[in-house]
Amino acid sequence: MSTDTSVEQRLEQIRLTRRVRWVLYGLLTIVFAGTLYGSLILLEFSLVDLYRQWPSFADRLARYTPNWGFIVERNLPLESVITLAMGFAGTILGIPLALLLGVLGSGRVTPYPFNFIFRSIMGVSRAIPALVWFLIFIPLSGLTAVTSTIAIGVSTIGNLGRLFTDELEEVEDGQIEAMETTGASKSQTVVFGMISQVKTSFIAWTLYIFEVNVRQAVTLGLLGGGGIGVVIQVQQDLRAYGNMMAGIVVVLVLIVVVEMGSQRLRSYLRDDEEADGLIELVVSIPQRMAESAMK
Repeated sequence: MSTDTSVEQRLEQIRLTRRVRWVLYGLLTIVFAGTLYGSLILLEFSLVDLYRQWPSFADRLARYTPNWGFIVERNLPLESVITLAMGFAGTILGIPLALLLGVLGSGRVTPYPFNFIFRSIMGVSRAIPALVWFLIFIPLSGLTAVTSTIAIGVSTIGNLGRLFTDELEEVEDGQIEAMETTGASKSQTVVFGMISQVKTSFIAWTLYIFEVNVRQAVTLGLLGGGGIGVVIQVQQDLRAYGNMMAGIVVVLVLIVVVEMGSQRLRSYLRDDEEADGLIELVVSIPQRMAESAMK
């Protein structure tokens, strides 16, 4: 076979590969467009309706100026402290079971397949968002901050426990083997050989979950679960938009302060993690609030 023929065959293969690739791109584009169109039809999304509603929306936006006096009048700093307390207490309540299930869920502590029993329990806790846990626990303690705290605590068990399990799967074998050669018991090996290696990561992950839980506390408050979220929801129902915006401003301050403090501590504990700047934190708050609501 001559060199020219070989080159021609190679070029033909390249052209054929490109055609197949473009056909696949075309099919994916058609599927994507069809799925998007179907979703918009299902949601009854209409640009015409949005255009008709725009004057009303613009008129309402003009009334979204925060009523600063409402912050003192309604004592919103105290309400934000209640929200902070919900996130903090929920995190602390969830830590013991998260630690227990996280350790027992590790394949290096509990042999397969028994470790999957504990992983499954954490999976159930994680699969159900805190919003749903809140609705489940309403008959227990009503529309109160206590229900929100319990829901956050249950959600913490799954979210934090799984992070603990993943950290334990990555520990070094050297320290564990050294303890086993000294005749240490299984529990001593777990505590002093495994957990001692990841205690810094455990603290850092707990701080991260605390951040998430404070955002969840705000969201649960909007459902009547106490704290500043309730105030915002009530003012929205009363169409007191200035008061509602004052509450939202206080929420933004609360979230930024908590996240800046948490990120600074985590970046101090872990060298490979850098804290976000103030502008990045503020810009990304809506996205993180939405993510927290689904955890």
